[in-house]
Amino acid sequence: MNDTDTDTDPTPVPTPVHLFTDADDIRRRLDAVGHLVDDGTATALYLALALERPLLVEGEPGVGKTTVAKALAQAMGTPLVRLQCYEGLTANEALYEWNYQRQLLAVRLAEARDERLGDADLFTEEFLQDRPILRAIRHEGPVPPVLLIDEIDRADDEFEALLFEFLGEASLTIPELGTFTAARRPVVILTSNRSRELHDALRRRCLYHWIDFPAPERAAEILRRTVPAANEPLIASAAEFIGRVRRLDLDKAPGMAETIDWVSALSALRASELVRADIVRTLSTIAKSPDDHTTITEALDGLGFPEPASA
Repeated sequence: MNDTDTDTDPTPVPTPVHLFTDADDIRRRLDAVGHLVDDGTATALYLALALERPLLVEGEPGVGKTTVAKALAQAMGTPLVRLQCYEGLTANEALYEWNYQRQLLAVRLAEARDERLGDADLFTEEFLQDRPILRAIRHEGPVPPVLLIDEIDRADDEFEALLFEFLGEASLTIPELGTFTAARRPVVILTSNRSRELHDALRRRCLYHWIDFPAPERAAEILRRTVPAANEPLIASAAEFIGRVRRLDLDKAPGMAETIDWVSALSALRASELVRADIVRTLSTIAKSPDDHTTITEALDGLGFPEPASA
């Protein structure tokens, strides 16, 4: 039996996999693998799964968009297939590619035997190489994979058109072989930092969710889990401080990854409370440019950390 579907074949209707009972179940299961999400994110994930629709997640760098997809795959007990986007990304790198070296070798072997190979001999399953999209479509098993299309805004806008068939129909047409359709629709999460506007046609094919920086209370809860060596006063004051720093005019506001690094650094220095000297010593963990370093340092007085009095 051929494992491809031609355009004339009826498209199979996959049976949905009900892996979660509701949004609260998703939140509990993600919590169990060490990832905290708010009600909005849990609901967006649940609807994407229940409706079998791709989910476009946008937000500032560092809010945890990529981590959501990783944690979801872990909670589902399924592989994470990741497509990291960048300028100049092509179909050969994202969808599928032909193994030209093996094709050339087959041609030379045929010539040595005085045989002649045509396109029908060279463009077959034997020479097809799966890339992330095709790999997700051809995944076998009772639970679909999580396909993370990370930072789609970094790819050229022409690349988006290559995804339309897959996002809308969970299928991919290879001219030489026909149309491959997923037995079970992959769970697709696209992320974007909004470095450019995405095409309306892509947005129409997706559900949408915006992730903001966590409030100080939730940031503190994340820090308690990720930096258990830090004490409660340090965690609470650090979460509050980062929230105020993000309101400054920075090139890159510190995300949760930088916040975790910062509190880990403070803990490594055995800091038990937040004081100016320790902030300055560890500023490289949250300020990722000279300008941001200067901006935060100059703002310390207004943030409640004045220069120490002269001896």
